[in-house]
Amino acid sequence: QVQVAGSGGGLVQPGGSLRLSCAASGGAFSITAMGWYRQAPGNQRDLVARLTWGGSTNYADSVKGRFTISRDNAKNTVYLQMNSLKPEDTAVYSCKADYLGLMTGRSSSSWGQGTQVTVSS
Repeated sequence: QVQVAGSGGGLVQPGGSLRLSCAASGGAFSITAMGWYRQAPGNQRDLVARLTWGGSTNYADSVKGRFTISRDNAKNTVYLQMNSLKPEDTAVYSCKADYLGLMTGRSSSSWGQGTQVTVSS
């Protein structure tokens, strides 16, 4: 089982920035994609940004132009740079890694623990 660890949340004022990090580790696997999702109270969990190891990205419309997802090739780690944050970005952000088990040949996913992002003055 791949372990996924996300970090970097916190409290920030509107217009501010935060960077979230997510690292996948453990076992024999090959990452195929990693992404960040968020869930605000009373809402479902939605995709924020996702990056495939083939190089394609997709973003929620609400964050396009403000958030950027990037990758550290050597570390199975992705970063989510969040700029121009708005109160409506407040949510628990969770990272997910999609991977192929090198021993099993099976595709699977693992979730990291959520990290709270609060945008408030």
